[in-house]
Amino acid sequence: MDTIASLFSFITKPVSWIIVQFHSLYGKVFGPDTGWAWGLSIVSLVILIRICLIPLFVKQIKATRAMQTLQPEMKKIQERYKSDKQRQSEEMMKLYKESGTNPLSSCLPILAQSPFFFALYHVLNGIATGKEIGFIDGPLLESARKAHIFGAPLAAKFMDSPSKVEALGASLTDVRVVTAIMIVLMSFSQFYTQRQLMTKNVDTTVKTPFMQQQKMLMYVFPVMFAVFGINFPVGVLVYWLTTNVWTMGQQMYVIHQNPTPGSKAQAAFLERLQKHVTHSKKTRNRRETNVVKAIVAKGRDRNEFERKFINGLSKAGLVAQADGTVIVSDSTVATENEDGTPTTGGGAPKRQQPKRQSKSQRQSATTQGAAKSDAAAKPADDSGSDTSTKASLEKEPQDAAAKDAPAKAQPKGGSKPGSGTRSKAKSGQRKGQQRPKHPSSKK
Repeated sequence: MDTIASLFSFITKPVSWIIVQFHSLYGKVFGPDTGWAWGLSIVSLVILIRICLIPLFVKQIKATRAMQTLQPEMKKIQERYKSDKQRQSEEMMKLYKESGTNPLSSCLPILAQSPFFFALYHVLNGIATGKEIGFIDGPLLESARKAHIFGAPLAAKFMDSPSKVEALGASLTDVRVVTAIMIVLMSFSQFYTQRQLMTKNVDTTVKTPFMQQQKMLMYVFPVMFAVFGINFPVGVLVYWLTTNVWTMGQQMYVIHQNPTPGSKAQAAFLERLQKHVTHSKKTRNRRETNVVKAIVAKGRDRNEFERKFINGLSKAGLVAQADGTVIVSDSTVATENEDGTPTTGGGAPKRQQPKRQSKSQRQSATTQGAAKSDAAAKPADDSGSDTSTKASLEKEPQDAAAKDAPAKAQPKGGSKPGSGTRSKAKSGQRKGQQRPKHPSSKK
């Protein structure tokens, strides 16, 4: 570790200068020789470094999500060129180039933070050996050697001998208890950060080897921190515990505010956003507007959580616009099916085709219709006017004579009234039951 730290000695002076500046500030409050002044100086160094690394962290998030998107294509290339490793590598590089992704982008924050970590280790190791390094010299070196955090010197390690610990003015028990607690907290924070990433912020719709790798790292990294932690000085443990807590909080913020599409975190985020937009009838800020705009732009490529969000707005009488705004709908709002196709969410029911009837059902319906029309017409005939009654009385003799004439002219063997000859209706005559004659025409 000392050899590796010496490789980054070029950055030792900047790191030591930053620590000295923070120490002069906190020393006025807590005292220059206290562990609080030196411990908070290291914590402030971590915060300053992590703030400067935020742009790299954003690139890391984008690179990680891009890699998740490319996993199905990468799996196809591996299966297609299983026996040709060189061609497989060429196709992988071609895929990275076309998509504009870089596998190393996900490691940028760790790589950028490594020089500061080893430079701090080099500074603290110089304090432990009483060696002036960087801007920590003379009185500052003696002040740093006297500083204790919960009874453990900044430069003490878990594996130090009792004589070395006594030279720093502390007991071996205090050093090992404090370092053990810090190692456990450091490993747990790393495990929890990786676990919440795997359980909440991973697209569960795509099962890829990338997920298996992340799951393996969830258990490997804490073990690595525990193994290497016993050789870290207390000041370095303070540094690493602080950066792990920062990473955990940063990851929680990203999961809550900008989750991975298709993850459980996105489902919870869109559910909260739907409640807010439904309550206020509009998006409240630019971030919400950008989220709605991105979902609308996807169209049929929306995942199930995004379709559920759009349908929820539709049921509330709201419509998401292409510019990310939300307006109140004045008409029936169309929702979407699971495949993204629109479907009517309410209003008038769809027109249905009538059921096909059999021949017997049609004949029965015709007979019933004719009976109903005759029944409706009969009262109207009975309640006829006086004029129609007089006309029927005047025609009574003629009707009687006309009635007798056909009876005399009927040949022998002819058919009787009501027989089969009557059933032969003329063209256009309605079949079925005929309307009876007026009662006044009968004698």
